[in-house]
Amino acid sequence: MRSSPITELPSSWYELGRLYALAGEDVRRATMEGFAVAFAAGASVLLSAPLFGTAWAGPFAVTIPVAAGLLFGGGLLGWRRARFARRRKALSGTLHAAGEDAARPTLGGLGAYYDVQLLLLRCEYEYLRGRRGARAARSVRLLEETFGFTLEDGFECGPLNVAPDTGEMEALRGRWEARLAVRRASGVELPALGLREDRAFRVFPREMTVPQELATRGAYLGISCRLLRERYGDGGMAVPEDVRRRAERDLGEYRALVRR
Repeated sequence: MRSSPITELPSSWYELGRLYALAGEDVRRATMEGFAVAFAAGASVLLSAPLFGTAWAGPFAVTIPVAAGLLFGGGLLGWRRARFARRRKALSGTLHAAGEDAARPTLGGLGAYYDVQLLLLRCEYEYLRGRRGARAARSVRLLEETFGFTLEDGFECGPLNVAPDTGEMEALRGRWEARLAVRRASGVELPALGLREDRAFRVFPREMTVPQELATRGAYLGISCRLLRERYGDGGMAVPEDVRRRAERDLGEYRALVRR
């Protein structure tokens, strides 16, 4: 599996991407471990009842497990957030020294992004354009302003009309980077990105190991197939032959990579 060529940017971008990826899991981990502590505390109260009764706990026998779970889970989340903030501050300093802005990963272009990650982001943009509501509209605008996406890209999703590491993908990169350059030259500031945006869209650069690249390919193909079903229905009887062939090509290439 060949990775996309990238420019010489500090490896700190990938460290920052890993940091955001781990931080995105903190709430889930803290919740799961909080539940585990609450369950253990509840079990301890029940097991102690035959020996000591519940008078030692008084009217708080029921609330002890809940309080224990909340305290442990909240404390764990707070500790992880503090560690995240310290590490992010250190990486921000390193990136700033190299002329980068840790809150704006595309300020210097898209060189730190692998093709597969850009394809996933562009597919998410395509999907969100078809959704209603203020939240979807804000997300579309964020991706446009951060990555230079527009409706006139010549990009198609469901099925895809480009693949990673091709001349067509390189041309798309050029269009997106040109739009970002125009924005910078016009004095338009890129939106600042943080943990919330990365949890939603994985906007910070990720270094693509083989498992990570396969997972990313699977994610954007999932969006592509969903859009195809929305357009033609689950039966797929009305899918044009050229569209069907392209969709089968996308899935066939992915299955071949997974089997390697």
